[in-house]
Amino acid sequence: MAGYSLQASPSISSKSTHLGLELHSDSTSLRSIPISSQPHHFSFKSLETTRTPQSYRLSVVVRAQSSSVKMEIDTSLSPRVNSVKPSKTVAITDQATALVQAGVPVIRLAAGEPDFDTPSVIAEAGINAIREGYTRYTPNAGTLELRTAICHKLKEENGISYTPDQIVVSNGAKQSILQAILAVCSPGDEVIIPSPFWVSYPEMARLADATPVILPTGISENFLLDPKVLESKLTEKSRVLILCSPSNPTGSVYPRSLLEEIAKIVAKHPRLLVLSDEIYEHIIYAPATHTSFASLPGMWDRTLTVNGFSKAFAMTGWRLGYLAGPKHFVAACGKIQSQSTSGASSISQKAGVAALGLGYAGGEAVATMVRAFRERRDFLVKSFGELEGVKISEPQGAFYLFLDFSSYYGGEAEGFGLIKDSESLCRYLLDKAQVAIVPGGAFGDDTCIRISYAASLSTLQAAAERIKRAVICLRPAVHV
Repeated sequence: MAGYSLQASPSISSKSTHLGLELHSDSTSLRSIPISSQPHHFSFKSLETTRTPQSYRLSVVVRAQSSSVKMEIDTSLSPRVNSVKPSKTVAITDQATALVQAGVPVIRLAAGEPDFDTPSVIAEAGINAIREGYTRYTPNAGTLELRTAICHKLKEENGISYTPDQIVVSNGAKQSILQAILAVCSPGDEVIIPSPFWVSYPEMARLADATPVILPTGISENFLLDPKVLESKLTEKSRVLILCSPSNPTGSVYPRSLLEEIAKIVAKHPRLLVLSDEIYEHIIYAPATHTSFASLPGMWDRTLTVNGFSKAFAMTGWRLGYLAGPKHFVAACGKIQSQSTSGASSISQKAGVAALGLGYAGGEAVATMVRAFRERRDFLVKSFGELEGVKISEPQGAFYLFLDFSSYYGGEAEGFGLIKDSESLCRYLLDKAQVAIVPGGAFGDDTCIRISYAASLSTLQAAAERIKRAVICLRPAVHV
């Protein structure tokens, strides 16, 4: 009797399933027989073959055709994420970068990033960390060396005392702020935010299922919070008050006397904490001085102090920030960090130690940068002060100019159309003047635009000239 071997050869299509048999001798293929099938059932129709004293192999060819409907994938996002707006500063910076890469000579004044290189002493500390193999995980809260150095800095420069276990080092001050809000806010709590504000504050509140409560300030008050307005808006749901001094986007600096008034109001509300964002503390112009909120009487227990290395030390890419506060709150922030990013870069932390070793307030390296920022500020204030209808609050710190251009709203630009708000004005300036700046609406004040003067003086001179030429082409509805 002849010997046969059975081989299955599947061939899958999208509609149905076919099964075929192929009978082979050692030298030739004798016949191919189709076999129909339904799911889980095969029926053999016929098999004809000429028997010869040879060895045959029988191959089964399977062609599958599926009748199933294509499955739709659920692409929905969480309501929490859907409630968050993307950062306009990042979006505009990315757009400007893309234009530059395409060959368009755009001047980029949108990002809050110093144009200086990281001081060489700091950079060398990072390089040495790599060379010496200091490239492994560090403790979640940061190295003891860095946390000890931070404690020394806060005591000497800010007049506030902490121990290393009251410090958590993170991948930038932004992470420190987010973790603080996540750690202390419950759903429905209110986060009190003076406007203009850094674009991320309200979105961070929403990520924590808290409600951002915006308290407007005015250019005539140098964008400083009125304590009476604050007191009128506080409720039993008020959980966190965010203060940023020097301010992004306005450059305003809170004087100690005003902070003391705010502290008296905070003291009346047991649930209310203060998140003091002090990332720009060293970029300040005399006679203005910086006061840490936690240094005020009775406020140490109520304050979460956030700082970092990005701005003063030109270390934006190193991603290194920290939070200081009562151990109970700091430990909660550390818990969140342990389940998300873990500790900051070991290399960056070595560089951070070197930065804090430069001397009081960053020493001469930081002082040199601050002098350059002041010169740039002075130029821009004078230059835009010559432009009709523009209101200016002279910044006392940071490296931003927040200008009221609302007198030009309602004007029309040939080939562009109506200038109706800060966003359309910024789009017009990017299109006409090829200068990228950020609309004030992103910061909660649509009357203004933000210009970063973290660029060379020659670059700022060119940008100011371009903006002036573009604005002159507009027909402002009202001048004030």
